[in-house]
Amino acid sequence: MANKITAGIIGAAGYTGGELIRILLQHPKISIKYCYSRSQHGKPISSVHTDLEGDTYLYFTNEIDTAIDVVFLCLPHKEAKPFLENLSFSPTTKIIDLSNDFRLKEDANGFVYGLPELNKEKIKKATKVANAGCFASSIQLALLPLASNGFLKGDIHISGITGSTGAGVGLSETSHFSWRNNNVSVYKAFTHQHIGEIGESLSQLQPNFNSDIFFIPYRGNFTRGILITAYTEYDGTIEEAKELYKTFYKNEPFTIISEKNIHLKQVVNTNKCLIYLEKHGNKLMIISAIDNLVKGASGHAIQNMNLMFGFDETEGLKLKPVAY
Repeated sequence: MANKITAGIIGAAGYTGGELIRILLQHPKISIKYCYSRSQHGKPISSVHTDLEGDTYLYFTNEIDTAIDVVFLCLPHKEAKPFLENLSFSPTTKIIDLSNDFRLKEDANGFVYGLPELNKEKIKKATKVANAGCFASSIQLALLPLASNGFLKGDIHISGITGSTGAGVGLSETSHFSWRNNNVSVYKAFTHQHIGEIGESLSQLQPNFNSDIFFIPYRGNFTRGILITAYTEYDGTIEEAKELYKTFYKNEPFTIISEKNIHLKQVVNTNKCLIYLEKHGNKLMIISAIDNLVKGASGHAIQNMNLMFGFDETEGLKLKPVAY
């Protein structure tokens, strides 16, 4: 226990907080010191995250130890920034924010954008990391190899569907079982909050990138997972595209190029992103699938933590999908 680093989770009662606890409990180099929740303090963690019954006997607390090795912020969007303005952690504490507050360059305030497949070397040196968004992770991983070679020359059309956990643990009409079950709907068409960070990442690799990104998100009638389909103009062959993607991700342990069409059950409960390519006329179609709570949030944050502390990038993240 003495050689383990200590971790605190702020906003531990939500879905991302619960997934962080679940994965970190099995991480060989981490000791969870506290799980902070204003709404659940004093209660056993397993009373809220019932999947952890028998795995932990920790309780939620409303006290924060600022002398911690790493802290994960799992607060709602627009709450992380004021939270940090009112609380000072030790200068040696590494901070990983899972909200939208610090992802864009204009809001970064010293945070490194935390997409390992894009900014790995920067993340290794960072003390503050802004975790990439869930849809943003899936979409960027589908497009980065094209941007890295300057191949994004036309408009990009994307559709994507996400599970109900993507809306958070708070109740709303569109996350209620009676509404969500046997139902699908479009939301935030062309205006999704992740478009900004996607554009910045593509421009990082392709400075002359000025194409439009047209994104239509869907609410799915399932609990977890994201599957997106993107297509754009591409002059090369499908064989050249596959080689391009395999080369770009050859040193990335969690991004896999599949020779067969993919589906959500291959990635749920894992930190994987699966990608499948097809060529149709002059368009390249890219299908990408992740678990929105793992590679799209908590597993992604632990991947960043591993890089920040010099651990093996896959430490604690070799998770089997729920395939059946």
